[in-house]
Amino acid sequence: MEALVWETAEELDMKLAQRVRNIRRRRKISQEELSRMSGVSYGSVKRFEATGKISLLSLTKLAMALDMADELRELFTQVPYRNIQEVIDERKRNTTSFI
Repeated sequence: MEALVWETAEELDMKLAQRVRNIRRRRKISQEELSRMSGVSYGSVKRFEATGKISLLSLTKLAMALDMADELRELFTQVPYRNIQEVIDERKRNTTSFI
């Protein structure tokens, strides 16, 4: 059974941007300082916090500058199986890839 999605991709992006902004503010880092620390342009940092739009590379740089790269590394690592067929299919792929 498919899980219901209650938010759009844009809403999810905005929530992520808000979380990054909250972390930045909690650590008393200005947007300009985060830009310098990460190598991401000030305009991109500002736009990300306002719109949620950013490239994956820039998001990764921001996460590294905020010492949060582990959170990105863990993304999609603990994804539960939706059904038994996914388990079976994955095991088949894993056993045939070594042949």
